[in-house]
Amino acid sequence: MDATSSSDALGPVVERLTRVPLFSHLDESELTRIAVAARQKSYPKHSMILFEDDPGDALYVVLSGEVKVVLVGEDGREVILSILKEADFFGEMALIDDQPRSAHVIAVTDADLLVLRREEFHQCLHESPHIALGLLRELSRRLRQADDKIGGLILLDVNGRIARLLLEWASEHDGQRIPRTVTHHTIAQMVGSSRETVSRTLKEFVDGALIEVTRDRIAILNRERLEQLAGL
Repeated sequence: MDATSSSDALGPVVERLTRVPLFSHLDESELTRIAVAARQKSYPKHSMILFEDDPGDALYVVLSGEVKVVLVGEDGREVILSILKEADFFGEMALIDDQPRSAHVIAVTDADLLVLRREEFHQCLHESPHIALGLLRELSRRLRQADDKIGGLILLDVNGRIARLLLEWASEHDGQRIPRTVTHHTIAQMVGSSRETVSRTLKEFVDGALIEVTRDRIAILNRERLEQLAGL
């Protein structure tokens, strides 16, 4: 493949990397080096991407689709720590502290990922110090999210935890609407409750005109009341 063909092939990957917070401060030449060093992998829906306690040997960037980061108890119960979408990344902690993976990662939908191995990631850090700053920003953001989640689990009832989750999802879009891509079971795994309780709570929110649920979306109707329930 000649240089022009190679550049054309990498163009879509470079464009997607510009949306990743970790790489958003890099110029095109730096992004191209990352695209060259990384490799793309596809995972079908419900497939296992990483197992907890696997060696931490790579950074993963979500190019398309969704993946979930989960812990699984001895009884088989899943707790979803986060759902990651396009431009999100995972696996960075293990590259920093050389410890095994701290959770399972599973494809929620068909997903395309960009994989950057440890040696390649360290080389990119050496050549592009801005990556380190982006990494610190993202780790700080995730730490704040973890603090909020722990506080919610301790201080809020199920209604409050669901209200906070809905508001967080809405903020990722236009602040008012949430594409309905998750099930009640998934919400339950994220807020530490049962599917039945989630279904009952969402019905109460609908009956109370806090939200509107249609086949393809959830709309926020009464943000002030949801914020009160969420302790915001």
